[in-house]
Amino acid sequence: MTHTVRHKQKLLARVKRIRGQVEAIERALEAEAGCEKVMHLIAGARGAIAGLMSEVIEDHVRTHLVDAARHPNALNGEAAEQLLDVVRTYLR
Repeated sequence: MTHTVRHKQKLLARVKRIRGQVEAIERALEAEAGCEKVMHLIAGARGAIAGLMSEVIEDHVRTHLVDAARHPNALNGEAAEQLLDVVRTYLR
């Protein structure tokens, strides 16, 4: 079972929140809201999508690359943590 299936409900909850944020952008544009409000809404949605991506990437690395029990020749755990730190920073 993959990590996306194992954490399906949690990931779907995040996607539903993101959908709500995108719908808020749509409503703001339809209502001709000011550009500042629209930009804030877009920034929030972008951050939520980046957070979702970060979570999926982190679970992927931990599950498929550094799980020593499942993969005895797995990558170096410390190197994986360094990579995840970079990914988290990049996706902010």
